[in-house]
Amino acid sequence: MVRFFAAYPLHVRDINGAMNSAPTRHALRGSLDALPLFIPALPFAFVFGVVVAEAGIPEWLGWSSSPIIFGGAIQVTGSHNPPTHNGFKMVMGGLSFFGADIEELGRVSAAGPDRTDDGGVVSRAIEEAYVDRLAAGAVATGLSVIWDCGNGASGPATEKLVARLDGTHKVLFPEIDGTFPNHHPNPVDPETLELLRAEVAAAGADLGIGFDGDGDRIGIIDGKGRQVPGDLLTAFLAKDVAARHPGAPILLDVKSSEAALRLVESAGAAAQIWKTGHSHMKKRMKELEAPLAGEMSGHIFIADNYLGFDDAIYAAVRVITQMVKGGQSITEFMDSLPEQHATPELRIDCPDTVKFDSMEKIRAHVLSGHDAADVNSIDGVRVRSGDGWWLIRASNTEAALVARAEAADQTALDRLLGDIETTLAAAGLDWKRP
Repeated sequence: MVRFFAAYPLHVRDINGAMNSAPTRHALRGSLDALPLFIPALPFAFVFGVVVAEAGIPEWLGWSSSPIIFGGAIQVTGSHNPPTHNGFKMVMGGLSFFGADIEELGRVSAAGPDRTDDGGVVSRAIEEAYVDRLAAGAVATGLSVIWDCGNGASGPATEKLVARLDGTHKVLFPEIDGTFPNHHPNPVDPETLELLRAEVAAAGADLGIGFDGDGDRIGIIDGKGRQVPGDLLTAFLAKDVAARHPGAPILLDVKSSEAALRLVESAGAAAQIWKTGHSHMKKRMKELEAPLAGEMSGHIFIADNYLGFDDAIYAAVRVITQMVKGGQSITEFMDSLPEQHATPELRIDCPDTVKFDSMEKIRAHVLSGHDAADVNSIDGVRVRSGDGWWLIRASNTEAALVARAEAADQTALDRLLGDIETTLAAAGLDWKRP
């Protein structure tokens, strides 16, 4: 049996009776009957403590989205997915817990523990300490900012944060409501940012900031109403981070643009492409001791003077502070970039039962028709051509494949989209370019 100690809202609980204490070998027992799992965004830290006795896996299991890192923690969240979806985000021993780790946990859980013991519980509120940390060193002098919390978990902390900041701030939808009555909180989807875009225009604001349901993804609207992709936002932050960590690796996910890679390199860092997914990115950051990483999806991971995970509110603080201290707004940064000929993320519906088999067919088709040196298969297939690149990969969270392309001009982009269409057809998937 497993017992879960839940912290809701804004409390964390440790089975040993103290915060950050060393775990003992306990198997805990109980249930989740009282937990409303239909609510995808729980405020800050829903922490479970799970220790499996004599299990042959690391003892302390758990997940947390709070800035306080334990041996392990678990967060129940649907993140950016629809309100009917839910899932777990996990950390153990300071590392992401996923894939084979979860399979092993299932095996151990099915076998059952050898014994059970009672643990202890301590609760501590963390919201004020968290907001203190966010506000430390933050500068927003002279800025006008619109914040869209989308009725997700970020609302209460964002309200407290902006009360401490200089400048002019307006917070939209800070009330936590897992039905998301105003709009779905997906800060990558252009449709979900329309209201934020309108508010920025109406106020003449310098930027708009949107969060997803559990507050780990950020979307930015600049002063001209343009959406700032996650890869370019990472490149913007890289200018400041690389100045303190010259030559350090900065990670971008496989969907990122060549423009972002070049900007990171020009900032004095070593740009590296890695697998999409917050678990993959956090694990790789620790392996390389990278101070910064970012994904197209809006996950921005900051280990430079922070904890190395994807905290969207903290990423927002870093953006606005850099704008003031660095003397370049996010709008000016976007103005400075060459014209891009790139698609957004293109979603191809594909059932979970076949999407990975489809990717194997796609990979085989690509390798049979391209030089291996032009194919990056670290996550799906990213194919480089003389005037651009294209990508097809399996989504980590949805029944879909994801595609993207970038080219030197529109004619080349159309040709690359044709390559994607042909490759999908070779795997038996019917998709037409937009």
